[in-house]
Amino acid sequence: MLNSFSQAPLSKNLLRLFMLRNIAILAQCLTFSLVYIIMAIDIPWAEIVVVVVLLAVANVLTCMRLRRKWPVSNIEFFAQLLIDVFALSALLYFSGGSTNPFISLYLLPITIAATTLPWRYTWTLSVITIGCYTFLLFNYIPLPHDHDQHLVEFNLHVSGMWLTFVLSTIIIAWYVVKMNSSIRDRDHDLAQAREQALRNEQIIALGTLAAGAAHELGTPLSTMAVITGELQKEYPQDSEFQHNVHILRDQITHCKQTLTQLLAKAGQARVEGGGQLPVDVFMDSVLEKWKLIRPAVNFSYQKDGPTPAPKIMDSQLLSQSLLNLLNNAADASSQHIEIKSHWDTQHFHLEIIDDGEGLTAEATQRAGEAFFTSKAPGQGFGIGLFLANANIERLGGSVHLFNLENGGACTQVTLPLIG
Repeated sequence: MLNSFSQAPLSKNLLRLFMLRNIAILAQCLTFSLVYIIMAIDIPWAEIVVVVVLLAVANVLTCMRLRRKWPVSNIEFFAQLLIDVFALSALLYFSGGSTNPFISLYLLPITIAATTLPWRYTWTLSVITIGCYTFLLFNYIPLPHDHDQHLVEFNLHVSGMWLTFVLSTIIIAWYVVKMNSSIRDRDHDLAQAREQALRNEQIIALGTLAAGAAHELGTPLSTMAVITGELQKEYPQDSEFQHNVHILRDQITHCKQTLTQLLAKAGQARVEGGGQLPVDVFMDSVLEKWKLIRPAVNFSYQKDGPTPAPKIMDSQLLSQSLLNLLNNAADASSQHIEIKSHWDTQHFHLEIIDDGEGLTAEATQRAGEAFFTSKAPGQGFGIGLFLANANIERLGGSVHLFNLENGGACTQVTLPLIG
């Protein structure tokens, strides 16, 4: 298999050249066999066989080189094209020189060089090719000629030129199409790299703002905790009031813990720094946190998978990402949220189904963009889904949002498991 070679453009082009050379060697063997058996032309067969064998050896060495991860340089690819030019020149020298209809095959290495190498290599190869062609105008071993069969030989010559044209057209078209495909792939990779760089800049900016907000919110949260404690002492007999204040104190405590973790773990957010938990335990812990944050939300939870459950990365970033997705569903839902989780030995699948109005056309197209929100002004910042999607993709997973036929929307999350 040749799937271990470098994916640089010149490495891909060298693989294509290797494949073309294989086709050329097979075509040469077939052509010379037909000429030897059917036409019985007397030409230096031993020398021709030696040239074909040497070309095959060169291609075997190229195959071995493709298995290495060394990058292919311009000079190396140029040398590979020179091998083809000199091999073709040798074959033409022993079979009629410039009178051989296959001499137009010189166009192929020039075309490949023009589409893959800088201009100086192309012009150098063009000069060498023209020199070889000129040499073959005056120096070659002529093909046997029978004047009585001049018309037959002329027809064969014309047929050979036609076949050469067809082969050259097909090979050039194939190679140029492959080159265009490589260019499109490269442009796509560059676009993705630019998008990823922009996303990283946005995440860094959000992290800086979050750190500043954490410092600023610490004081008012401490004040709120003190006031709620005093309220509980002032109205000990009012059970409903005590219940509401207790919920408020739990919310304040959770906010303070979140801010503390945000600052404490700011330098430990790398994926490899997290622990591991069975996926069912991890999901239960996420839902416990969510019930504390959103106690009024009505939801049902179903889980399914082999036991003991495989483990998942216990990351604060992952937990927060799932909480963001659950909060989005809670904001969109009117009455009930349905949560389903399923896992096998390799992947964890989570579905969050709300009974809201569903996604608008704009939300479907722009979901996951930074600072885009379909909520009313003041009710959303447009960063929850963006950060959740970025963190889950960073862990090797994916997030997919879509509308359901019976109304509402579904958020699908897929994450890899550790085993």
